[in-house]
Amino acid sequence: MSEENQDKSLVDAGAESDGETEEKGGFNSFVNSPAFLSGIMRRQVLQVMVKSLPENVQKRVKALKNLQLEYFDIETKFYEEVYELEKKYQALYTPILDKRRDIVMGTYEPSGKEVEFASDHEDDDDLAEKMKELSSDMKETKNDYPADVKGIPDFWLKIFRNVTLISDMVQEHDEVLLRKLRDVNIKYADEGMSYILEFFFEPNEHFTNEVLTKQYFLKAAIEKDDPFSFEGTEIYKCVGCVINWNKGMNLTVKTIRKKQKHKARGAVRTITKQVPNDSFFNFFTPPEVPEDESKIDSENENLLASDFEIGHFLRSRVIPKAVLYFTGDVVDEDEDDLEEEEEEEGEEDDEMEGECDKYMDKIGGGKKEHPPECKQQ
Repeated sequence: MSEENQDKSLVDAGAESDGETEEKGGFNSFVNSPAFLSGIMRRQVLQVMVKSLPENVQKRVKALKNLQLEYFDIETKFYEEVYELEKKYQALYTPILDKRRDIVMGTYEPSGKEVEFASDHEDDDDLAEKMKELSSDMKETKNDYPADVKGIPDFWLKIFRNVTLISDMVQEHDEVLLRKLRDVNIKYADEGMSYILEFFFEPNEHFTNEVLTKQYFLKAAIEKDDPFSFEGTEIYKCVGCVINWNKGMNLTVKTIRKKQKHKARGAVRTITKQVPNDSFFNFFTPPEVPEDESKIDSENENLLASDFEIGHFLRSRVIPKAVLYFTGDVVDEDEDDLEEEEEEEGEEDDEMEGECDKYMDKIGGGKKEHPPECKQQ
């Protein structure tokens, strides 16, 4: 029997088990609709349909699930070996990345074949004309560096500004310090599964650290409570570092002045206090992950998820391809297009809400609250 026919049989079985055979055509259409394919609703419906199968078939399905766990057990070892390969090849990348750092910092001057690169645009006869057509806003961003400037100034600052995921973290007051950033490196831990992002700075007036670090801990393990959620290696924890700020130079706090009136005497005094300040350097002080993950509140959970995403993106994309983000050869997806897609998905979700309620009632799941995938995003 083809996969399509198997799916149809499952849907029909679910409909017949509720005595709804007269509407199974509509039910089948609903289950197989694009808006329904990727949510918790489909999972719940399919689980009900599997339970409606003959008992001997259900036993075979359970046997297949046990085989799936055996597969995952082997797959965890695969990801452990992948990690060891990443460590091995990072050592091979190091000489290349060291030379990149030296060129950026101006301690090595490339020459000869090193500086020969056939750009896609160098043979474009219309390039000069296109440059003239730049808007006035673009012209104002023209770099004003002296001809004898060393290395590639503001290399990492411009990269961070060009990466949407990171650019929102960089505040204007961070820029003077990020101009002192010499290099960003990846180091894999000798024991366990983790990697360290190292940010090397030139001597500066803000802090005494030569390097700031952020360590991300990985696991490739099957969760006992939800074994079928396993999708490979994932970040589960990160640890920052202490920044030794010089007095009055901490960019992660700001001083505010507030007038305070004495309740009895009516006298007014001005007090000052320090409050948290938006800064790229908050990246090195992530929320702590409690041993009991169920105790993570929703705000910190979102912060950690974002932090993990940034850490992974730096390791897998930005650091290995830094020059391509600097030149614009690699750019983020157009945010406007993404917003458009999200709006379209939101409209589809609205249309599906009623259908979700209707068919959840049919299969015995008629709760008033919409399942997560049926809620408007």
